[in-house]
Amino acid sequence: MAESALTQAVAGYLEALSRHASPATVAAYQQDLSALCRFAEQRAVHDPAALDTALLRTFLGAERSRGLGARSLARRRAALSRFADYLVRQRVLADNPVELLRTPKQPSHLPRPVDVDALARFLDSAHDGSPLAVRDQAMLELFYSSGLRLAELAALDLHDLQASRVRVIGKGSKPRQIPVGRRAQQALAEWLACRAGMAKEGEDALFVGQQGARLGHRAIQKRLAQLAITRGLPEHLHPHRLRHSFASHLLESSQDLRAVQELLGHANLSTTQVYTRLDWQHLATSYDAAHPRARRGSGSKP
Repeated sequence: MAESALTQAVAGYLEALSRHASPATVAAYQQDLSALCRFAEQRAVHDPAALDTALLRTFLGAERSRGLGARSLARRRAALSRFADYLVRQRVLADNPVELLRTPKQPSHLPRPVDVDALARFLDSAHDGSPLAVRDQAMLELFYSSGLRLAELAALDLHDLQASRVRVIGKGSKPRQIPVGRRAQQALAEWLACRAGMAKEGEDALFVGQQGARLGHRAIQKRLAQLAITRGLPEHLHPHRLRHSFASHLLESSQDLRAVQELLGHANLSTTQVYTRLDWQHLATSYDAAHPRARRGSGSKP
């Protein structure tokens, strides 16, 4: 049985997405859009031009009835919206029908940054000076210095790195330039001095593995988790924890929400505002502990 035009359009979108998105994102969107294709086929909708707000609202409603949670529904909606944007660019649709659909409300999960002093001790821990250790230190410093996503760091090429800034391609293929701090600059300079002896000829990737090829996402995650153990950090470390820490520590010091939004590459300020709630939570805890009229049981009864 031949593939429908809708299935072919989804395949074309996923192929385009794979050029800049992480494998995990592509796999998640493939799952979301495959569910849409099955739903559409059951209703004899085979043409992507037939996707409209009513059909997509019914699809999301059916997914909710099937037991999908708010977070999964929000991801389904995001996948539909990105796919619809692709169809608009391909002139299959005149506009994006998903824009008229509300995003399911999700429970608020505040990011938990690493304590600033504990993170400083972790980053300042001595290593053995081997090329791999120098590389790992450069990755750590760059993650924390510039708040990069895992996919952004893994995709970096040599030409993306300049003297005091780095150019990345973020979500939605949006480029941005981010400052690189002094400690990260030093760590990167040490890595570049070692990299020539590890990288395969013609390899453009900034970070390479023992085989000389670009370091993959899973390898980077495993290195960070192992470094947390060997350096005595008493908690699990992954790239997004360093990104959270970058944003929270910077916002606590600067109070400049717009600047943090730009540095993180968030399209909407509301995404960045989670860090203001985190900072408020910290301030409220300090207030409760320190203010003489806030401590329970400290005053006399009337």
